[in-house]
Amino acid sequence: MATTAQATNFHDFTMNNIKGEAVDLSSYKDKVVMVVNTASLCGFTKQYSALQETYDKYKDQGFVILAFPANNFGQQEPGSSKEIKEFCEVNFGITLPLMEKISVVGDDVHPLYKWLQEEAGFVGKVRWNFHKFLIGKNGEYITWYSSVTNPTSSKVHKAIEKALKN
Repeated sequence: MATTAQATNFHDFTMNNIKGEAVDLSSYKDKVVMVVNTASLCGFTKQYSALQETYDKYKDQGFVILAFPANNFGQQEPGSSKEIKEFCEVNFGITLPLMEKISVVGDDVHPLYKWLQEEAGFVGKVRWNFHKFLIGKNGEYITWYSSVTNPTSSKVHKAIEKALKN
């Protein structure tokens, strides 16, 4: 796994999926990726449906969403990997890739999220659950969307479509 100092882009990291299996993010080269920190007990949890809808709409065009459960805000993701996976599948029919629970802020912030926030700058820092980052096919940061931005919004879909064309 790359440290933030070693990372030059998204593809430099290796993460674990919800089953604990290593996923080399370079396997997403030539794909547009949305990275989102999720939580099962949040007011924005209903966005899982919108994330799945957006994933379904663009996945055959080279788009993927990686959901990273995190318990950083209001202790809204207390569950184990097994509990999170089951919750997402049963309640929202989630088929998009679920990743292992990580920390997205604070002293124990995961290096991937440290890198994402450095790329986004101060205004793009994660402030709550369901903060979204868009990554281009080349692994470079494109933009971010706050928790209140629905993944099915026209501005998000336009950005995805533009990135898919590049």
